[in-house]
Amino acid sequence: MRTAALAALLFTVVASAAIAADAPDNYWPTDARTFIISPHNGAKVKSPVTVEFGLKGLGVAPAGVKSPNTGHFHLLIDAGLPSDLSLPLPATDHILHFGKGQIEATLDAAKLPPGKHTLQLVMGDESHVPHNPALVSKKITITVE
Repeated sequence: MRTAALAALLFTVVASAAIAADAPDNYWPTDARTFIISPHNGAKVKSPVTVEFGLKGLGVAPAGVKSPNTGHFHLLIDAGLPSDLSLPLPATDHILHFGKGQIEATLDAAKLPPGKHTLQLVMGDESHVPHNPALVSKKITITVE
């Protein structure tokens, strides 16, 4: 019985080491977070609207550039998070990609028409895939007048 327990423990240690060795080098640091600097939640704004992206604990790199602890922003407008965050984020009217490493965006009435809108940031790796765990901002609501 003791031999079986030791063998199981050894297998667990070896398997854990193999998983860690295979882990991508772009996992977020534990203190990493993303947030919307401006506009603030509940703000009433006029078009065009400049959205400033915030980031703590890692850097920004353009899409296509693989560098540890970096990523680029995706802005979700009036959208929930995709159900499968292990896939690349699609580029749509509701998921905007900032693959050049931009840290803000000015959105006109075509992207943010008058009315209430939700905004949320998701960081993606060099291939637009959210990291695991996904680094996602709080969702804010703004009103465009």
